[in-house]
Amino acid sequence: MKAVRLYGAGDLRVEEVPDPGPPGGDLVRIQVTAAGICGSDLHNFRTGQWISRAPSTPGHELTGVVEAVGPGATRLKPGDRVAADSRVWCGVCAACREGRRHLCESLGFVGEACDGGFAPVVLLPERLLHRVPDGLPPEIAAMAEPFAVALHAVNRLDPPPGEPVLVAGCGTIGGIAALILARRGAEPLLVADRNPARQAMVCRLTGALPADLSAAAIGVATGGRGLGHAVEATGSTAALATLVQTMRPGGRLALVGIYHGTMALDPTILVERELTLTGSHAFADELPEAIALLPAYAEALSAVIDGSVDLDGVPAAYARLIAGEAGGLKTIVRP
Repeated sequence: MKAVRLYGAGDLRVEEVPDPGPPGGDLVRIQVTAAGICGSDLHNFRTGQWISRAPSTPGHELTGVVEAVGPGATRLKPGDRVAADSRVWCGVCAACREGRRHLCESLGFVGEACDGGFAPVVLLPERLLHRVPDGLPPEIAAMAEPFAVALHAVNRLDPPPGEPVLVAGCGTIGGIAALILARRGAEPLLVADRNPARQAMVCRLTGALPADLSAAAIGVATGGRGLGHAVEATGSTAALATLVQTMRPGGRLALVGIYHGTMALDPTILVERELTLTGSHAFADELPEAIALLPAYAEALSAVIDGSVDLDGVPAAYARLIAGEAGGLKTIVRP
């Protein structure tokens, strides 16, 4: 069968690979119907930062139909439609024993620790699979994983209704976070992005106001209230540094971007203004909730899809996304 394979930084190939065969143990064989290209896929391709085995088949945002189950799989049956949990945890470290599997000491991800969904068929442990509603389009079901990531970031930020919130970065996670925040009553909701088309799309779908990161602009947009809550989803250390300077005293900032490089930070600013910087890594237990919410968000999520490609089109899609040429927020692979 054909699959997309990552050999190293900058080395992505479409090639023939052996069929994985029947599932053993608790493995489930899934016919992949859709898989999303994630910003972390692009980061790994550019930097090789998370390559733990090579070659490997990327694609951790995947959905499909169960074809067969191993003798140790007890929940699923052929014909079930499923979405995958991207996290591959050990189950024995302190974080896992405490129920915080997203902070596992040896955490890996589908598409890196094991082969992912940029192939017609994939074998995954049953524990990573969740049923999705039968009527949900595959391209929407494939967004369960990034929806859970955005939901976790919003939960970590936890802004009260009626408070101004800014989302910096209108990529997939930032865009979905804005959708969630809009429905949770952020007022006003502000979005910032260097790509005016993406910023306008998110504003149109959420009713948000476009903004830049200057204190003066935010002061005007918030009626002088200032910015108490923000999601940083750009992965830009420059944007993060600006936001730290812009937040009002007592502000809270959730960091969900994947960053390139480091930044200088005077911690006295955090002390004197009592600012809280909150990391948000993957997701905790939000995936079932995310799947349950997908039907209510399906129309908006459909509007942010940039398009779909087959396996042969994945390398060109990577290049287009890295160049910032995508018109939407998510490109879907249809194996």
